[in-house]
Amino acid sequence: MKFGICVMANVDEIGFFNHAENLGYDSVWVTDSQMMFSDCYAVLALAARATTKLRLGPGTAICGTRIPPVHAAAMATLNRLAPGRVHLGIGTGNTAMRSMGQKPMRIQDYAKYLKVLSTLLRGETVDYDFNGVSRPIKMLMHDSEYMDLEPKIPLYISGFGPRAMGLAGEFGDGLVFAIPPRGIAVPEALAHVRQGGARANRKLDSFVNCALANIVLLEPGEAVDSERVLRMVGPNVMASVYYFYDEVHEKGIEPPGFLQKIWKPYCDLVADIPPEQRHFRTHEFHYTHLHPGEAELIDAELIRATCLVGTADDLIEQIRELEAQGLQELMFATGVPEKWHFAQEFSRQVMARI
Repeated sequence: MKFGICVMANVDEIGFFNHAENLGYDSVWVTDSQMMFSDCYAVLALAARATTKLRLGPGTAICGTRIPPVHAAAMATLNRLAPGRVHLGIGTGNTAMRSMGQKPMRIQDYAKYLKVLSTLLRGETVDYDFNGVSRPIKMLMHDSEYMDLEPKIPLYISGFGPRAMGLAGEFGDGLVFAIPPRGIAVPEALAHVRQGGARANRKLDSFVNCALANIVLLEPGEAVDSERVLRMVGPNVMASVYYFYDEVHEKGIEPPGFLQKIWKPYCDLVADIPPEQRHFRTHEFHYTHLHPGEAELIDAELIRATCLVGTADDLIEQIRELEAQGLQELMFATGVPEKWHFAQEFSRQVMARI
């Protein structure tokens, strides 16, 4: 099992990458949310210079805010700074798009985007529609002093539903997905990947997978909803609430069962904000802070419904089970100051024993 960390892009915290490398983490992924955080590629370039072994990449870069050639050029540039230790995680853009009041990219458009992006990353020519004009394109200077597509840049496709997981098998080198309690089981996710690979007649022998999770490492005898735990993962828990708030209102569906108890109180918190500005409120503190009134909504039940929770022994048991199911990499997201200490303790108490 490999272990990674997903951090909010912060150009003033490049030292964290060296910290993670020294603790034995395989990778650090950097969020791409232009309305809230530093530019992910600027942060990754600095991180590439500050590290020697750590694998680096956006987690995940967003289709709707950059065209495929721009992502390919950015990654090929990083590949010159850190040859063979960069990857491209790509997604449709939950927070990056919704923080502008826009919806993530539709699945049909995602497929077209991934076809172009994956072809460019291989250094090949592909037809590309831009501003209503279709032309063949390729990366022209990808083996030069400017940028490099070799060593190969792995493409991790973010998929949280069956169709997107299938696209990972069709176009990607890897899958980023969510595991239970919020996501789906590893074997089920990999089955969707294989279906996508079969559609494209692809062999997936070297295909890799990575789960994005929230992790709570409890101290002996500590309550699941202790003040320390709330500081560490409260913003992560609320990120799930924000996601489903948008899903429910956009699609006219019912909130998931684990949110039923807090749904009305949460909706009441944002009710006074004009509807056309609610996307400010629901995404402003993504993974970093809690708004007034949100901490009171979080209890042990909600934490268990959105996180892997337990003492070191408990987490080791859960991780070994995930590994037995086929999970290859576990990445946890964090945007709070406590991440420095948590990364150290998770490395010492869990990673060192697996």
